[in-house]
Amino acid sequence: MNHDSILLGLIGEDISLSRTPAMHEAEGLAQGAATVYRRIDTLTDRARGRSLQELLDAARSTGFNGLNITHPYKQAVLPLLDEVSEQAAQLGAVNTVVIGEDGRTSGHNTDVTGFARGLEEGLPDATMTTVVQVGAGGVGNAVAYSLVTHGVEQLQVADLDPARAQALADAINSAIGREAVHGIDARGVEEAIAAADGVVNATPMGMLAHPGTAFDTSCLTPRHWVGDVVYMPIETQLLKDARELGCRTLDGTRMAIHQAVDAFRLFTGLEPDVERMRATFLSL
Repeated sequence: MNHDSILLGLIGEDISLSRTPAMHEAEGLAQGAATVYRRIDTLTDRARGRSLQELLDAARSTGFNGLNITHPYKQAVLPLLDEVSEQAAQLGAVNTVVIGEDGRTSGHNTDVTGFARGLEEGLPDATMTTVVQVGAGGVGNAVAYSLVTHGVEQLQVADLDPARAQALADAINSAIGREAVHGIDARGVEEAIAAADGVVNATPMGMLAHPGTAFDTSCLTPRHWVGDVVYMPIETQLLKDARELGCRTLDGTRMAIHQAVDAFRLFTGLEPDVERMRATFLSL
C-alpha cells in the first residue's frame, strides 16, 4: 500500500470515547504517513439507517485502507467479507477488516491476539492450569478463546446466564478440538475462583458507569493473579482489591493497546512502536 497516507475507520455504536482513533493517527504520523481515522457511529445522523454492507461498500469506494469493527457488528460483519482468518472464523467474530488495493476485504480478530500479548507482557510467568473468567458476553468470547489457545489448560466461564456461558464453552471447544472450557453459573463463582490459579473479569463491572466488582473479592489470596478487560478506570475496584490482597494484577489497558498495535500492523504492513502507542493511549 501507499504509506504516504492512511485512511482508517471504526464502525460501531456509541463510540465517541474510543481511544483507538488517536492511537492509529499518532502512530501513522510518527511513521511519516498522513493518517486519518474516522469514527463511523451508527447512532449518529450520518450513519444511522445505513446497513453494514452499505458502510463497507462506502469505505471501499472512498479508499479506506481498513476498518475496526466493534459492538454490535463483530459477528454480523463475517459473511460480508471476502476472506476471514482461521482464528476469526473459529471465534465467529471480527474486529479488524483490511481493505486491499483491489477492494477485497479480509477479516481478523486482534482482540484475541491483543489479550494474549497483554497477558504475556504483564504476567509472563503466571500459572495457567485452571482459570476462571467472569462474563460470557461482549469481548468475553475473544478473551476465552485467547486464554485456552495461549496456555490455559482448563477455563471455567461464569455468567449470570449459565446457558450463555455453556454456549460459549461449546463453541470454543468445538473450534479448538478439546474440552478445555466449561460454563458455570456466576452465582457462587467465588468457590471456583478460590480453587483456580487466576481470574479474569470480562464484564462491564468496574467501569465508571458500573462501579463495583462482579464477585466477592474476599475469595482471592496472594497466590492468585487477577486480570480485567476494563480500562476506564485503569485500576478498577477489582484490581484495587486484588492488589491490596497481595495478588498480581493485569489491567485492561494492555489488551486495548495491543489490539490496536496488531491492527495497525495488519492495516499498513508497517511495524508499530508499542511504547509510542501506549504513551498515546495513556495520555488521553
